[in-house]
Amino acid sequence: MKNIFYLLLIVIVFYNCNNQKTNDAAEKKLCFGDSISENGAISSNEVEMQLKNKDSIALKISGKITDVCQKKGCWMMMDIGNGKTMRVTFKDYAFFVPKDAAGKTAVIEGYAYTDTTSISQLKHYAEDANKSKAEIDAITSPEVNTSFEARGVILK
Repeated sequence: MKNIFYLLLIVIVFYNCNNQKTNDAAEKKLCFGDSISENGAISSNEVEMQLKNKDSIALKISGKITDVCQKKGCWMMMDIGNGKTMRVTFKDYAFFVPKDAAGKTAVIEGYAYTDTTSISQLKHYAEDANKSKAEIDAITSPEVNTSFEARGVILK
């Protein structure tokens, strides 16, 4: 009887440990750069409204990643609504995100700002994104857009 009790106890312990690992894996988040939390993050759709009439603004944003630098993960694009995206770079080029992060949700903390991206920089980004030569050659004017410098990123 004692042996059956110990065997049952061992089975329960192993079951609970295995179940806890499964739950932890489902909740696992990847963090890059400075340690940040998800608390207080606004929707990426609100960025342009928050930035209106300002040069830059400190924000914490949650949104969907639409594209990532395929060379090394040194930038990503985030959907900001109305068919627009925002380029996210990483403070001091100190960290990168996985190249397969497109489609995932991210929380980013840092500064949003309006930026003019030069033709040469746009072509460089197009090369990083593995665009065709024709697509790269079609870039003929600079772009004014919303950009973001993140000090920390959480990938969900």
